[in-house]
Amino acid sequence: MSDAFAAALEKTSAEVDDARPVLEFSDVHLHFAGVRAISGISFEVGAKELFAIIGPNGAGKTSIFNVLSGVYRPQRGTVRFVGEDIVGRSPHQIAAMGMARTFQNIELFSNLTVIDNLMLGRHHHVRYGVLAALVFAGRAHSEEVAHRAVVEDIIDFLEIQQYRKFPVGLLPYGIQKRVELGRALAMEPKLLLLDEPVAGMNVEETEDMARFVLDIRDELAVPIIMVEHDMGVVMDLADRVMVVDFGSPITTGPPHDVQRDPDVIRAYLGQEHASAAPMGAPR
Repeated sequence: MSDAFAAALEKTSAEVDDARPVLEFSDVHLHFAGVRAISGISFEVGAKELFAIIGPNGAGKTSIFNVLSGVYRPQRGTVRFVGEDIVGRSPHQIAAMGMARTFQNIELFSNLTVIDNLMLGRHHHVRYGVLAALVFAGRAHSEEVAHRAVVEDIIDFLEIQQYRKFPVGLLPYGIQKRVELGRALAMEPKLLLLDEPVAGMNVEETEDMARFVLDIRDELAVPIIMVEHDMGVVMDLADRVMVVDFGSPITTGPPHDVQRDPDVIRAYLGQEHASAAPMGAPR
């Protein structure tokens, strides 16, 4: 990793207290017209942890992400990010605090190049005004050069150099998912939310993405919350796993313990399979 991106992440990590959780999600309740999407869920994420959330379809995983990113406001409970209560804050404000997100369905600008899409991830770090942008001199020019250096570092980190100037709509699906991950990294996140990062990928693309996710945690020291249906990926990558079903928590713990929990097996496979072999054995 070259100097620009490393320096940016070092500055970001200096703002996170390693001795306390980067995120505290406490007794959160969310309902819509009588439908309980989240019912009393609590968890914490450490400063350098990869925390996975799993559960059957409709279990409340996306609702948790939408509460975290400010799309939904819970009726009860607290959510503290880097020590500050974020309930009631807008998605824009939460993103500016350092929470970045990828999406299950790719949300890129297909007509823009890889570089342009990644540069959009820098918008929270732009400090010059409209006039300076029009003139494009002085501060505007120097900032643009610095932002471009960070983006080039991310391109190298994700090994997408050959696609730099391609419109993303022309790229293979797995590369598009990598570009979306890169755009989130361009925000210099204090916490990264990954929503189904390997959904729809083939085996080779899945292995590549899993490697990058581990590098983000281990080399960049960025904490991660991951929602994923691929149990092999979850069990291989996560430090801890929380299982939810019908908006309620079932269990939280190390992957080895979670995959053998009878209540987890029952939620996925039904009562008759509760004593069967462990689900999602490591790949």
